[in-house]
Amino acid sequence: MQVYPNRFDSEISGQLKPCYMLFGDEPHQKLSMLQSVRRRAREEGFDERTVFVADKDFSWSQLVEATQTLSLFSSAQVIELELPTGKPGTEGSKTLQEIAPSLGHDVLLVVHGPKIGKDVQRTKWFKVLDEIGVFSLAYPLEGKHLDTWLSQTLKAFSLTADTDVIRLIAEFTEGNMLAAYQEIEKLALVYQNQHIDRQQVEAIIVDQSRFNVFQLVDVMLSGEQQRCIKMLYRLESEGIEPTIVLWALAREWQLLWKLKQMLNRQETIQWQRHGIWRNRQAGYQAALARLSVESLSALRDQLRDADIAFKQNQVVRPYVKLCHLTLLFMGMPATLALGA
Repeated sequence: MQVYPNRFDSEISGQLKPCYMLFGDEPHQKLSMLQSVRRRAREEGFDERTVFVADKDFSWSQLVEATQTLSLFSSAQVIELELPTGKPGTEGSKTLQEIAPSLGHDVLLVVHGPKIGKDVQRTKWFKVLDEIGVFSLAYPLEGKHLDTWLSQTLKAFSLTADTDVIRLIAEFTEGNMLAAYQEIEKLALVYQNQHIDRQQVEAIIVDQSRFNVFQLVDVMLSGEQQRCIKMLYRLESEGIEPTIVLWALAREWQLLWKLKQMLNRQETIQWQRHGIWRNRQAGYQAALARLSVESLSALRDQLRDADIAFKQNQVVRPYVKLCHLTLLFMGMPATLALGA
């Protein structure tokens, strides 16, 4: 039976199933579900936990033996089996089918691994375990689903926030729910039982840097070259990860591109719908006035190349590259900016 991660705690609060299969590439949700199983198992008297990793050195006979043997100190055990590839292989498939009938009162099996496809879900071993247990697939949340999760997580920490603040957290931690959870933990420590605003979130998320990434973006949009360069050097000296700055630049490019297309279609920009409040509108208007579609297209290519280079550790001085990129945002021709 498949259960989505957001329903997993509700499902496991009832009677424990003989088997749980937890797969996916989103680590926070998968770890949360795994911890929920462990917690409920302890509550039900499963005091022993055995962990196996089905790598090339693993012998499937170990799993069979574990399901048939209990220690002198426990009458029930949890067996956690990690499948690094998401597939047990021929021998593992046969073994899992053989032990399935023995799972239940004193043995609880948890199988976990990376994202799996329909091909795995159609295999015999998977169907046998699925019939007696629960299957859940953890995947990164996006859009409204991520907003809902963030809102629920804030509530769990006795915090509330407006929609634009939730979107700010989402944008800063996009693709990393564990980071989002950790940021909310920090917010709860500082602003316990409060309704948090944008300024409070910005202060916590960027570790209260003297000059933070958000301030840098505003100065860049306004076209203040010298001040922008000074802020970049300060961020570098304070040890701010260059990938955070690059993320912020890519985010601003996406928004500027969208706004530029609207202007070209002679549409009226509803600033607040895009999360741009009155005190920031002048900066965006200045950037849109100096950046043509062609220059934004060239900037997109530069950001893409920088992202690849950063991920492959090919940039000796990342902040020099970031300086070049900000100069492009401020309207300097690519030939001059890249030769600065």
